[in-house]
Amino acid sequence: MSDLERITARRGELDALAAELAKRLHEVEAEREELGIAERVLRRLAEQDQTDTEAAEAAAPLKVQVAGRAVLLIPHRGETDDEAALPADYRRILTIVRAGGGDVQVKSVGEELGLEVGARGKLEPLRAKMTKLADRGWPHKRPDGKFTVRL
Repeated sequence: MSDLERITARRGELDALAAELAKRLHEVEAEREELGIAERVLRRLAEQDQTDTEAAEAAAPLKVQVAGRAVLLIPHRGETDDEAALPADYRRILTIVRAGGGDVQVKSVGEELGLEVGARGKLEPLRAKMTKLADRGWPHKRPDGKFTVRL
């Protein structure tokens, strides 16, 4: 084998190696780019999660999971006498019951809240909220279905 043949053969080996290395370099650069994108996405999600967590902690209502659904936790009155622990709509209901002075019907609370009280089923969610409050000791529910302020 002549020197020229050896040089040509070696040049062919090096060209093949250069092509393989170029291909590998392209694959490595593509993977590095994907990892950079994934890193940015994860950082944004972490920032968003932190922001969401801070916002959730700042909000008064506490949500828990029950049977896979998010449910507002209404504390018992004995646990806290601070109404700020209640969600805003429950605090508004208590304010209306207090303003009623005596026995308050669900219908009158619904009217005050601006609900449609003429339709039979429209007050049931409100009745459920008021009953939940009464079960936890906030207002008192009388046997006739009216609510009064608990002293």
